[in-house]
Amino acid sequence: MSKKRIAPSVLAADFANLQRDVEMINASDADWFHIDIMDGVFVPNISFGMPVLRDIVKHATKTIDVHLMIVDPDRYIQTFADLGSDILTVHYEACTHLHRTLQAIKAAGMKAGVALNPHTNVSLLEDVIQDLDMVCIMSVNPGFGGQSFIENTYDKVSALKAMISRKNASTLIEIDGGVTNKNAKQLVDAGADVLVAGSYVFKSDNPTKTVKDLSALVN
Repeated sequence: MSKKRIAPSVLAADFANLQRDVEMINASDADWFHIDIMDGVFVPNISFGMPVLRDIVKHATKTIDVHLMIVDPDRYIQTFADLGSDILTVHYEACTHLHRTLQAIKAAGMKAGVALNPHTNVSLLEDVIQDLDMVCIMSVNPGFGGQSFIENTYDKVSALKAMISRKNASTLIEIDGGVTNKNAKQLVDAGADVLVAGSYVFKSDNPTKTVKDLSALVN
């Protein structure tokens, strides 16, 4: 069975000590950096933009997993490739021509992911699942950290896993929002491959230990 990945969400880091927190992730058992880019239009919040991402990439030594919560993501695909993103995830709800967007992400040399809001059914990905490297299931409403986990997520993960198997795809399933030691094992049992954890990691007394314990719990 393949290793389950832990991806701390940099949105929950201390921006006044960003390099310190990036180096903590580097030194920890974490596998990826999860980086949320929000525009204040697609979601009711603004996170950080290109200069901050550039600085994170400068210090990061692990996979850069960028989650675009923005309208019209096609305009910025090449920009995010140039900044060093390894995986670029766009929202299903923000893409009119999803297949074309996925092709553009791959053409720019990145892996292509799609995120689904809590109200969006996984069955809508049936026609593109073989083009997807990853599906990110939002287990909270996107835009703000620290929200509580939506219980329906387990069913969505199971349904998506069944579709991936049926279509013989190798798509990874990522869970974003409200992940803790209380639900991590259940999510992995349902079919999750990547767990994004923000507040749970960065607001803990010992983030390095929290990541280690979370990774040990699911691997």
